[in-house]
Amino acid sequence: MNEIATSFGTRLRWWRQRRGLSQLDLALGAETTQRHLSFLESARATPSREMVLRLAAALDLPLRQQNALLLAAGYAPRWRESDLSAPALARVNDALDYMLAQQEPYPAFVVDRRWNLLRANEGAARLTEFLTGPRAAVAAPAEPVNLAIALMSPDGLRPFIVNWEEVALYFVRGVQADALADNTPETADLLKRLLAFPGLPAVTTVLPATDEDPPVVAIHFRRGETSLRLFTTIATLGTPQDVTLSEIRIECFFPEDEETARVFRDWATRSDAKAAAYSLTGN
Repeated sequence: MNEIATSFGTRLRWWRQRRGLSQLDLALGAETTQRHLSFLESARATPSREMVLRLAAALDLPLRQQNALLLAAGYAPRWRESDLSAPALARVNDALDYMLAQQEPYPAFVVDRRWNLLRANEGAARLTEFLTGPRAAVAAPAEPVNLAIALMSPDGLRPFIVNWEEVALYFVRGVQADALADNTPETADLLKRLLAFPGLPAVTTVLPATDEDPPVVAIHFRRGETSLRLFTTIATLGTPQDVTLSEIRIECFFPEDEETARVFRDWATRSDAKAAAYSLTGN
C-alpha cells in the first residue's frame, strides 16, 4: 500500500491481505457478511464507525493504524496521541522512571516504535561511557539518538559488539517487520538507513546454530580486556489507551554471567562513592 492509496476500501483490503485473511475469515471475525465486506472493499458500501472499529479489532491493528482506518472512512480518530510530557501521562512517566530505576545497576532504555531514545537509566549511561568515552558537555544532538542506528553504525557501538552480525539481524528484521506493519515513510526510512550500513548481513541470512546459543537475544560487548555478556528483553505497556503509549518499548539488559554482573555492580559502587564525595565537598 502506498501513500496515494488512502481510500478506506483500499486500506481495508491491504490489511486483510497483509494478515493473510480471506474475505470470509475477516467477515466472521468482524461479525458481518462476506458480501458486505466485499462491498466495503470495492467502495460500494460505506462503513459505520462501529464497523470500522470491529474490522480494526479483527485485523489486530495498532492504535495508530486504527485511527488511519477511521480517517479514511471519514470519521474522527478514536485514539488520542499525547506528548509523553503531557500532564495526563504523569503517572505513566513515574512508572517508566520506576522501571528504569529497578533495573539498576544494569542498563535499561525507553524507546519509541522507531527506536528513538526517550530516556535511559544510569546503568545505560555507564555502559555507553565505558564503550565510547565520558559524556561531554555539548549541545543536544540535532535529532534524537536512535538505538538501532547507534548499535549498527561503524561510528557507534558496532566496533565493540563481538557478535555484531547476530545483533544486526535482530534489529534489521525487527525494523523490517515494523515497516511492514505500520507502512509509514518514517519507519521505511529507518530501515533504509540501516540497510545502507556497510557489511550488513542480508535479512535472509541464517546464522549457524550452536549448542551455546542462548534462548534470548544476546549482545557481547568487548573493549580492551573487559568483556560484557548481556541479553536483552523488550517490554511494552499492555493496556494502552493512547497511541504514544502503545508504541513505547522498554528494553532491559541483563548479565549473562557473574563476571558481567560484577562489572556493573562495581561501576555503580564507584559512581555512588564519587557522588557522595562530591556532595561532602559542598559543591
